[in-house]
Amino acid sequence: MAESQVNASTADTDAAESAEAEQGGLERKMETRHLTMISLGGVIGTGLFLSSGYTIHQAGPLGAIIAYGIGSMLVYFVMLSLGELSVAMPYAGSFHLYAKRFIGPGTAFTIAVLYWLNWAVALASEFTAAGLLMQRWFPDSPAWIWSAAFIAVVFMLNILSVRLYGESEFWFASIKVFAIIVFIVIGLLAMFGAIPIAGYDHAPLFENFYNDGWLPNGVIPIFSTLLTVVFAFSGTEVVGVAAGETKDPAQAIPKAVHTTVLRLAIFFIGSIAVMSALIPWHRSGVDTSPFVLVFQSIGMPFAGDVMNFVVLTAVLSAANSGLYVCSRMVWSLAQEGMIPRVLGKTNFHGVPVFAVLFSMAGSLLALLSSVVAASTVYLALVAVSGLATLVVWASVSVCHLRFRKQWLDQGHSADDLKYRAPGFPFVPIAAIVMCIGALVLVICDSSQRSTLLYMIPFVAICYIGYYASVAWRRKHGELQDDTRGDTQG
Repeated sequence: MAESQVNASTADTDAAESAEAEQGGLERKMETRHLTMISLGGVIGTGLFLSSGYTIHQAGPLGAIIAYGIGSMLVYFVMLSLGELSVAMPYAGSFHLYAKRFIGPGTAFTIAVLYWLNWAVALASEFTAAGLLMQRWFPDSPAWIWSAAFIAVVFMLNILSVRLYGESEFWFASIKVFAIIVFIVIGLLAMFGAIPIAGYDHAPLFENFYNDGWLPNGVIPIFSTLLTVVFAFSGTEVVGVAAGETKDPAQAIPKAVHTTVLRLAIFFIGSIAVMSALIPWHRSGVDTSPFVLVFQSIGMPFAGDVMNFVVLTAVLSAANSGLYVCSRMVWSLAQEGMIPRVLGKTNFHGVPVFAVLFSMAGSLLALLSSVVAASTVYLALVAVSGLATLVVWASVSVCHLRFRKQWLDQGHSADDLKYRAPGFPFVPIAAIVMCIGALVLVICDSSQRSTLLYMIPFVAICYIGYYASVAWRRKHGELQDDTRGDTQG
């Protein structure tokens, strides 16, 4: 193909994609720094500040680092695939649109519902956690009042403008990042004897790593905790959802992908290494944040209050991201005509107001079920949403393989792509294998196995519901032709 033809084709594609992304009224207001911090903010939360202690306790210091290393690798592979897809097709609510084009509309609908439910349930739990965290400082106040206040704050941040959402998430995430950097620096100083730490009359260095053997509980716990680690990294894929509202996605998305994964690896593995070096592995757990244990051992004043503030920020950040993702999924489904189109309308700030309202209502219903029917309805919601991340990650990798094949079939070369994921096709294939491996771990883990009992019938209902809806609309002449299913250059 002549260079001029390639350029013309690329220009036409860009114009079509730009028009398509803006047709629904969303605006491109987010910058690279917003995108990077949104991705970081979606991941760095209670999984690091609290659950990391469980991982260290189960797998041992070295085992925990290996588990988080494997998790980082999986995230990196998925993000590379998502980066290439998002630059080529910067759609808001991208996951199910990619699935619609490269897998099928039924799968697309199911993925969107699963991912929406995942964040709606998470959103409900974050509001509950925020209320409980405030009781540390206001023990006589009911938690629901604080939860209601935070619900109002997060709702306002999402309803006013996408730039306000991006800016607020930037600062929420910045606080968490700053806290982790301070923790790692202070921890390293304590490790090498520059700062005294309780329980040691010498520099601890790395003796906790080998005192009880390099893998005190054996190799198996590395794999049994891997599922916890994978879920701790869920949220990085929000970059794909935000792609449709990002300025210059061809520049912003690849940068966000690489910097996000690098920072996550440093923050998670760096924090785990410091925790493991300063706290004997058998003292780690989920009762107290390992961050608090380290700060208290060093003698840092108000360690508990400082970390309570940081974790509260992490919770609000996750809630902020959760409502954003939920609303964009609803908006995207409405744009596709899969649900009532009124939910896809935007206000003069380019915010899908009805989608935000619908998503907030969904999270409040999940919150209500956690109080009224915690052992039945809420348990089922948590189980179904628990595996959504793995399904989305696997679908992104499958879409990457099929996208590249169709791109080449249309006469393009890989060099024509604005962003080309390195390591193709190894990267998406490896990600698919690792996602399948994580699902196998679910089957092998008796405590997690019940999630599949809820997940499988729910997925079947989604497929049946979608195709029943299509049949009904076709019968009543309401089904419009949709050209988006055809691959664009």
